[in-house]
Formats: sequence, structure tokens, C-alpha cells
Amino acid sequence: MLRTIALYGLALALGAVVLQWLQYRMLVREHPGEIYFALFAAAFLALGMWVGARLFRRPPADFTPNSAARASLGISDREFEVLEHLAAGRSNKEIAQKLGVSPNTVKTHIARLYEKLSAARRTEAIAKARELGLIP
Repeated sequence: MLRTIALYGLALALGAVVLQWLQYRMLVREHPGEIYFALFAAAFLALGMWVGARLFRRPPADFTPNSAARASLGISDREFEVLEHLAAGRSNKEIAQKLGVSPNTVKTHIARLYEKLSAARRTEAIAKARELGLIP
């Protein structure tokens, strides 16, 4: 909260500096009222939207995986870990490093997941897992 207030104050100070700088420019001398009002309104509109989004952001809802669907499909704990890493967008090599196994083992787990989820590709497997409530 304190950080948000400090950023808000910093943005206001920066806006004031920009307005002072523009005061000496030719554009402001030609159209003083319109430029001030437009810049001031745009800055506060953007700042208000940013502050509103930061202050009133809802925390993500708690997700509990559908254990019944997981059990009915026969997905093992290790296959479920691989599925979570797939959903995070990791490559086979990255998954292997995270789990401490060889990339070939990861390929085997993925192939078994494809069979159990009736999928042909990663994206299809992830989409079906989301539909079944296995992953958020």
C-alpha cells in the first residue's frame, strides 16, 4: 500500500515537472488552455485507472484439482507433475531438469498423458485437462 502511494506521488511529481517544461515550449504558448487541460485530464485518467487496478485487484480464487477425474483417468502423481509443467509452457528439457529425470522419461510421461486425455498435441492435452478441472 505504501509503495502504491509513493508511486502515485512520484507520478504526480513527474506530471508537474512535465507541465512546467511544456510551459516554456512554443506549443503551450500558442494553445495554453487546451494543452493544459488535455494533458492534465489524460494524465489523471491514466493514473486513476492504474491506481484503481492496483488497489482493487481481486486475489485469484483458490483452485482445487478435480481428483475424481484424475483418478478415473488413471493419471499418476508424476504424470500430473509433468502436466502442470506442460501447462506452464516448459519444454521437455526444462521439465526433465525440474523433475531430475531424463528427457526421454518426460517424453514417455507426455505420451501416456496424451493417451489418457485422448489428445494429439500439448495444447490439446492442456485444454482437455483444464476442461476436466485438473489444472487451473
